[in-house]
Amino acid sequence: MSIRPVTIYGEPVLHTRAKEVTEFNDELRALITDMYDTMDAANGVGLAAPQIGVGLRIFTYEYAHEDAAPTRGVVVNPVLTLSKISGAAPDPEEDIEGCLSAPALNFPLKRAEFARIEGFDGDGNPVAFDATGWFARIMQHEYDHLDGYLYVDKLPEKWAKRWKKAKKSLEWGVPGLTWMPGTDEDPFGH
Repeated sequence: MSIRPVTIYGEPVLHTRAKEVTEFNDELRALITDMYDTMDAANGVGLAAPQIGVGLRIFTYEYAHEDAAPTRGVVVNPVLTLSKISGAAPDPEEDIEGCLSAPALNFPLKRAEFARIEGFDGDGNPVAFDATGWFARIMQHEYDHLDGYLYVDKLPEKWAKRWKKAKKSLEWGVPGLTWMPGTDEDPFGH
């Protein structure tokens, strides 16, 4: 269908809890197709609807993993059940995370090692699967978007200070900032 601009930190839809999807129809399926196209053009492993300016509880993903779940999919109205998150400090190499809505930045964040995902596909059929390791991290990251959080909102103090400095220097935190996958330079250098 079409690639959509990706919103950058500061756009209100990124900081607001997304609404439940109530209708599974052609309009929803077209949105999901646009999300896949945008995620692919951005070389992302996941994309939540708020990242393209749509305040609905939907995310797409694509990641090769060893869990018994599709490597590419969509989850509408997801519910996550997580294992306990370690209280240890995040490893700056092992726990590094990035986000298409905070492009070109990476910070470490501790996540649960296990996530149970339940929701629906684009046709309203139930989906449920378990995710571990990096796949679980992706599920948590995308789900956070649906609750109005970016991973940078959850950073421990040491990394939060670095994030705030980067955000200020990039002049983020205001509405109206976007980048266009496939047109603008890839902020992650893929």
